Amino acid sequence: MSRTARLGAFIVGTLVLLAVGIFIVGSKKYLFTSTYVLKTTFADVAGLQVGADIDVGGVHSGTVKSIELPSKPGGKVTVALQMDHTTHSIIKQDSKASIETEGLLGNQFVAVSFGSAGQPDVKDGDTIASVPPLELGAILNKADALIDSGQVAMKNVTQITEHLNSVTAKVDQGNGTVGALINDRSLYNNLEQTSSNLNQTSISAKTTVVAAQAGITDFQENMEALKHNFLLRGYFKDRGYEDSSQLGKDAIEGLPQASATKEFTLQAKDLFDKKDSAKLKGQKRLKDAGEFLAGNDFGLAVIEVDTGSEGDADKDQTLAEGRALVLRNYIVQHYGFDDTKLKTVSLGKQTGTPSKDNWGTIHILVYPEGTPIPADKKPDATSAADEKSAPSTSPKATPSK
Repeated sequence: MSRTARLGAFIVGTLVLLAVGIFIVGSKKYLFTSTYVLKTTFADVAGLQVGADIDVGGVHSGTVKSIELPSKPGGKVTVALQMDHTTHSIIKQDSKASIETEGLLGNQFVAVSFGSAGQPDVKDGDTIASVPPLELGAILNKADALIDSGQVAMKNVTQITEHLNSVTAKVDQGNGTVGALINDRSLYNNLEQTSSNLNQTSISAKTTVVAAQAGITDFQENMEALKHNFLLRGYFKDRGYEDSSQLGKDAIEGLPQASATKEFTLQAKDLFDKKDSAKLKGQKRLKDAGEFLAGNDFGLAVIEVDTGSEGDADKDQTLAEGRALVLRNYIVQHYGFDDTKLKTVSLGKQTGTPSKDNWGTIHILVYPEGTPIPADKKPDATSAADEKSAPSTSPKATPSK
């Protein structure tokens, strides 16, 4: 083969390799396929980089197009997601984006969840909700704290062991009262005789102690009976909360005048185990509301609770306050956001036709930033020891639809 032919073959081969490389990189960056752009926001992107992968159902389906810092302090970082057109049929308006890590110390990527059937399709430029990323630094700090606590505990155990060894050695040598009793039989005999004399003297004291114990037992039985009393049973048995002094702690006088931008409506029958109880059983039904509050900016959120139209007005008012307290505590403990903006309104018993199947309704209403927070509800002037609330004289708030 001539030199010219070899040179030509080399150039052709180089061009083929270059073309293959371009197509491989282009497919990775979606240069030759149809795409659309979605946006999402995070308080912290946890090291996410432009060009990072996007997975949908575990399948590589896009790349991070851009990451923009907020225009003012307190804002959120905006992440633009360049998505493959094939994902358009499975990503819906209720899909959520989260920042994940490949392994423990791998690169960050964005995972987008499937949407729900029946939800509207997303459009180019739409913004979807996000889930706060799990920070590795926070996990390592907690691990360090646990290790430090373990080291302190081991040091204390070592010191206790050394003290026990010292005490045992002294006893073996006959030092101290215990050592003398073990090593001197005559001292033990004298002490036994003294104890016999004291036993006679202590008979009357034992009688007094038995009487006192009987009194304590009677008191405990009376308290137990009080807990199961018909009038107080709803407050002491399976009520779902422990400290009644917390009732109404975050309550406000009523709903704000502004219109809610988002509302979640739930039935008490789906959330609580009994009609007259505030004990949760359907916590999973609070997931949508909790994730929305954690992943979106808002000015005020209100948990509004009523107990239906059947029952005693005073007891239903206390039941509504208890349910509002339990719902607020659960959402605050399981989803991260500024809980000072989460308030409660307890409506108690409502007017209408009584129904045994109606346990009441819960509305979680979300208001935009800048919404004035109504004044705190003043506590009813009634005895906390009885755990009863006075009947409400303020007009009932009407949930915004």
